[in-house]
Amino acid sequence: MKKFKENIPLAQFTNYNIGGPARFFFEARTKNDVVWAVAEAKARKLSCFILGEGTNLLVGDAGFNGLVLRVNIGGMTTKRTMLTAGAGVSMAKLTAFAAKNSLSGLDWAGGLPGALGGAIRGNAGCFGGEIKDNIRTVLSFDTKTMEFITRNRAQCNFGYRTSIFKQRPGEIILGAMFIMKKSIPEKISAVLNEEKAWRRAHHPLEYPSAGSVFKNVPLSKIMRPRSKEYRNAVKDRSVRYCGSLFSVKNDPVPVIAAAKLIGESGLAGTRHGGALVSPKHTNFIVNTGTATARDVLFLMALVQKKVYRKFKIRLEPEIQIVGISQK
Repeated sequence: MKKFKENIPLAQFTNYNIGGPARFFFEARTKNDVVWAVAEAKARKLSCFILGEGTNLLVGDAGFNGLVLRVNIGGMTTKRTMLTAGAGVSMAKLTAFAAKNSLSGLDWAGGLPGALGGAIRGNAGCFGGEIKDNIRTVLSFDTKTMEFITRNRAQCNFGYRTSIFKQRPGEIILGAMFIMKKSIPEKISAVLNEEKAWRRAHHPLEYPSAGSVFKNVPLSKIMRPRSKEYRNAVKDRSVRYCGSLFSVKNDPVPVIAAAKLIGESGLAGTRHGGALVSPKHTNFIVNTGTATARDVLFLMALVQKKVYRKFKIRLEPEIQIVGISQK
């Protein structure tokens, strides 16, 4: 018999190791589990939050006064160059499975944390690739109409770190199908391992965190996209702005790094309580062991304030914040 658990600490389900209890908690391993849980939450008039692997998430210290529905739908299959996977499959397992089956297309995602559902929702990307690049279809469940929806890539409205699923939080991603290309397993694995090594060298993985806290800043935010200045910056892969020199990289659109903006604002190593702006990568606010959500939020606000004061740029959070008033 299906039943909600009660008062489950959420810190254990987040990379930050931060977060109070969920009033109710349910782990869905099938599509039918999702339908049942949503119907039950509606019957009890509970607000509902969808949880994946919690790698890009900050949960409030008071927790969540509703249902936390953890979507843990697994399964991976291939047919020729098609790859299908459930939303709960971790990106680590997905990329390894693709490599084992000689399928290239997710090679850019070596070391990418989190599950497929979250990657699709935020159109995760790095090393010049994005999750949208090889998507054929995405299956979701609309909690308002209680219907399943299959969308092709164009219908998902993918953008820079966003998608229709981020714009419509009432939809739950259940799985996706990818169009891949045949390649040599050893070649794919070599790329994945290289990217994992880069992350170990440049990211403060020794501490709990939610990854990059803020989105990188599109170059178009600081200059007109059709201007000569913009074209030169893209060509030269660098730009001088407000007295600082920035690298311009494709992410996959031309951007300047939030980490550079934060570092140039003198914030590396800034600490509040148990939270720290990592000197190793300043776009990581890490939990040194005793951080609360309030500590992290304090540093986020400080970073936004100082970066705006120096560069007149408003950094946008990339992490999802739950159970905390956003006033």
